Amino acid sequence: MRQKRSSVASVARVLERGRESYKRHAWADAYKSLSFADDIAPLGVEDLELLAMSAYLIARDDDYLRVLSRAYQAHLDAGDSSRAARCAFWLGLRLLFRDETGRATGWFARARRLLECQEQPCVEDGYLLLPAVEQELNAGNCAAAYAIAADAAKIGDRFGEPDLIAIARHLQGRALIQQGHVEEGLALLDEAMLTVTAGDLSPLVTGLIYCSVIDGCHQVYAVGRAREWTLALAEWCAAQPEMVSFSGKCLVHRAEIMQFNGAWSDAIAEARRGCERFEQGIDPQRPAFAYYQLAEVHRLQGEFALAEEAYRNASRWGCEPQPGLALLRMAQGRVEIAVRAIRRVVSATTTPLELARLLPAYVEIMLDAGEIEDARAACQELQEIAERFHTGVIGALAAHALGAVQLADGDPQAALGSLRRALQVWQQVEAPHMVARARLLVGLACRALADEEGAGLELDAARAVFEQLGAMPDLGRLQSLTKGAPSGHRQGLTPRELQVLRLIATGKTNKGIATELFLSGRTVDRHVSNIFTKLNLPSRAAATAYAYEYKLI
Repeated sequence: MRQKRSSVASVARVLERGRESYKRHAWADAYKSLSFADDIAPLGVEDLELLAMSAYLIARDDDYLRVLSRAYQAHLDAGDSSRAARCAFWLGLRLLFRDETGRATGWFARARRLLECQEQPCVEDGYLLLPAVEQELNAGNCAAAYAIAADAAKIGDRFGEPDLIAIARHLQGRALIQQGHVEEGLALLDEAMLTVTAGDLSPLVTGLIYCSVIDGCHQVYAVGRAREWTLALAEWCAAQPEMVSFSGKCLVHRAEIMQFNGAWSDAIAEARRGCERFEQGIDPQRPAFAYYQLAEVHRLQGEFALAEEAYRNASRWGCEPQPGLALLRMAQGRVEIAVRAIRRVVSATTTPLELARLLPAYVEIMLDAGEIEDARAACQELQEIAERFHTGVIGALAAHALGAVQLADGDPQAALGSLRRALQVWQQVEAPHMVARARLLVGLACRALADEEGAGLELDAARAVFEQLGAMPDLGRLQSLTKGAPSGHRQGLTPRELQVLRLIATGKTNKGIATELFLSGRTVDRHVSNIFTKLNLPSRAAATAYAYEYKLI
């Protein structure tokens, strides 16, 4: 008898330790203690829910689903249909995130059936509206999504449920953003984040909203907000060193911000940590974004083999590795491959904000390929998106692309105006790489207008930033574009056309040029025709004389 009482007391101590660990956010210890107690004597339903949450936060996904299913059944056995419905909702949501749509839909249906038997409304009615919001958002029905989320928020207000209110409000914000009401949408995201940072929400909802809000900020290039909330997420994760869920996503967000702000070595370190963390995580698709971010920085630094490997890993984990991979191919001189890839992905994309992410690369690749009309059309589409969403960075992307097209089209004066607008925004948001790229184009425009002093200042400033960042491909491009005589004699030739002109001057045939540059013969023919037209030259011999006269080789 004494031994039995001692055993009971021991289990009680372990159970209490698990509860205390949970309160301290020591998730791994909570999971260990609660699991140990559960092995000796089945836990009560409240402790089962604590065990399930601890399992989720240390990335034991299967255990989370198994234990929460037990909690569902326990609530059902106790006649508490509303609490059982809530467990069913969270089970369905997690399965939905795992792309197990059939099982997810089954749990949502169970929850709804349970609530249909309830005589009085309950807060779980609001939670079960949330999958419909996500469905409408994914279908592009933003007005319907906003209305359903508003109904969920009202239910949350009625029952005083902070988790539901915050989720619903931030979903309203996402719906408004997708409709083009960016400032109103961001205001709702900020409102939800105030509740998050105050510590008023459950750990699971806190992490979900952090990630969703930061994704929303990145989607519309709200750089300042993304930076602010990413810092807050990092602090939240740091305060819970045992947590695995959300910490990997935090590292990816930090890497994105570091890349944008020019801290490329730090960005690589964070992205690598994200890859390692996600390999231990609960969602097999998540490492894709860490690998993609890693690839982007390697590409910008000219580490093409490492970039190639990371892009392939991103693709292996389910991420479309564009536009980064197409830009890599362009940097490698494999322009035809880049053109095909970027055309494919742009033609398959209909969401305006996703197009805004792809079109700047599309313009750059088309200009490099000599497809100025395609670049001009894409630039116009990007401008229309910028006008619809009224965000500074999308406007800067559009102005930057327009300046590049105008410069390639032989209108350096117009290009200067567009590039100056972009440059002002890049400086405001502290994006040194984009500042340097804009200043490179401004320098070329100044040279085309015979302002050699202005050109020198801009090009020197761009060179200094590229050297500081370690942006070797950009440094190479700058040296190539500024080699030889002032570009006032270049008459609006694109970088690729200058490259072709130099090869003509070395005596290469169009076929030889195509082989060297990995271009099709037709593309080279078009480049040669453009060169003769822009420079008003009658023959290859005249083109060669021009190149030597103006020291382009």
